[in-house]
Amino acid sequence: MQFNDDTIVALATPPGPGAIGVIRLSGRDAIRMVNGIFSGKDLEAAAGHTLHFGRIVDHSMQPGAAAAEEVTVDEVVVSLFRAPRSYTGEDVIEISGHGSPYILQRIIEHCVRAGARLARPGEFTQRAFLNGKMDLAQAEAVADLIAADSRAAQEAALKQLRGGFSGDLKELREQLINFAALIELELDFSEEDVEFADREQFIRLIDHIGRNVQRLIDSFSLGNVVKNGVSVAIIGKPNAGKSTLLNALLNEERAIVSDIAGTTRDTIEEVLNIRGVLFRLIDTAGIREHAADEIEQIGVGRSYEKMRNADVVVYLFDATDTTPQEVLQQQQLFGSEGLKYILVANKMDHPAAGRAPFEGITPPVLFISAKEKQHTDTLKDALYDTIIAGKLNTDQTIITNARHHEALQKVAGCLEDIRRGMDNRLSGDLLAPDIRRCLYYLGEITGQVEVDRDILGTIFGKFCIGK
Repeated sequence: MQFNDDTIVALATPPGPGAIGVIRLSGRDAIRMVNGIFSGKDLEAAAGHTLHFGRIVDHSMQPGAAAAEEVTVDEVVVSLFRAPRSYTGEDVIEISGHGSPYILQRIIEHCVRAGARLARPGEFTQRAFLNGKMDLAQAEAVADLIAADSRAAQEAALKQLRGGFSGDLKELREQLINFAALIELELDFSEEDVEFADREQFIRLIDHIGRNVQRLIDSFSLGNVVKNGVSVAIIGKPNAGKSTLLNALLNEERAIVSDIAGTTRDTIEEVLNIRGVLFRLIDTAGIREHAADEIEQIGVGRSYEKMRNADVVVYLFDATDTTPQEVLQQQQLFGSEGLKYILVANKMDHPAAGRAPFEGITPPVLFISAKEKQHTDTLKDALYDTIIAGKLNTDQTIITNARHHEALQKVAGCLEDIRRGMDNRLSGDLLAPDIRRCLYYLGEITGQVEVDRDILGTIFGKFCIGK
């Protein structure tokens, strides 16, 4: 994407009929262009951050008319923002009209006829970044906020948009820059064998920055959960009650329930919101050694695949016909696969079900009745605690962006090289390249260094048009 300082226009609200539709323009001629099709107050003489009621008018020759006449397209409210106090840092106009797709398209056509260009995806936010209204990490947070479908994702995006992550990086970068300046100064006096930088202090600084960078890297697994949701595979033998449990958790009849073993042949996925975090529940085909037919075998194979790829596994078993030894065998399987899991004994409403055989198993078994919806809330709490475990109750920054995670890993690698060089007592001229690389990767995240335009195109190309 190449940045232009011309005027762009786009629909800022979702397409389709609605009560109101908003059209946004940004650029040096935005006010003049809208003023030419607006009947009301003179917008070019109006102050910024003001609203103006009027009409969008068409001055072109109408079919059958002897001369050009003024025809009203729509009654609108125009919001006026003057540079640099606007979202993009340029003059911005927002036209709020009635939400007819036909009317909104006509208004956009008049703006284009007046000289505006249709905006590309993310071009408004890209201009905000290039004009210094936000850094690159904050710009990416705009897209995350738009896509947020849970409270946790919203809060993480808002914190990044407000500069929480950028502030952490700025502090780390400034500390490194201050020391880099002393190292560079030593290079100017290399013939005099002078050390301006306290090497012991620098080692402590590198270790401090390394710990903070590693903390950010480690937060990505949680950030990925916050952004994309937690995948939960419900695993168990046929007729253990997996589909009944799915329906109980969702509080609706989503999966077919039957006494016939092997009713669920393929995986069923649904989303459950637990305390602001999305959990993607996957009801799998019943697992047994000898499947009844080829189709069931395929379903069992998919169950194992979903189990291995899940963030957490719910092993559901029938408390009336399962032995503790069978549960322990499943535990060994989960342990060998390195999986997080919850053991759940179902059908506790049945007279033949008992707690005693399973009391000594660790971690403790949860006892529920999916059919009667007994203690399913306890299972929801266990799901949340297994993955989140209070991590969202801190003020620490959480990384949710794969690009940031990759850049931080490069930073960590540079810090290791610097630390190794310090241990080997390398001179400043040999340390300086690694320090510069470290600063570059930190700056690449926020856009403090020049970022490749292909990267910018990828980032902003994922935005919706109008944002």
